[in-house]
Amino acid sequence: MPGGHPHHRGKSGDQVVERFRRHGELPTSRSSQGPRLYVKGVFTGFKRALRNQQVNTALLKLESVKAKEDTEFYLGKRVAYVYRAQKKDKDGSRFRVIWGRVTRPHGTTGGVRAKFRNNLPPKAIGHAVRVMLYPSRI
Repeated sequence: MPGGHPHHRGKSGDQVVERFRRHGELPTSRSSQGPRLYVKGVFTGFKRALRNQQVNTALLKLESVKAKEDTEFYLGKRVAYVYRAQKKDKDGSRFRVIWGRVTRPHGTTGGVRAKFRNNLPPKAIGHAVRVMLYPSRI
């Protein structure tokens, strides 16, 4: 698209970054927070056939995983779906987690299947999950 992203109204990427830097809104580097101990993924839906849906198995697409052979590393890894609740829990936190585990590959383009302790809610489709880099099988 000529002119870049439609929301930037014709500004180049350098102009947008400069505006954020001027207003102090540019995010800090990850090095100050330490390394990220998970891989980003997206909950794409439930395992299904044409008419029947199996809600006890979630389908995930992982970042930078493009082939079935690449999923081998992630089998058995733990998955966390982190969401915000309306009310605080007993510890005073609004963040809740549903834990699961990667069970097997799904298809040939790098998708995986995962089973969660409690089934993921349908509103989570398209939202982020974290695939932890443990337990290690190396």
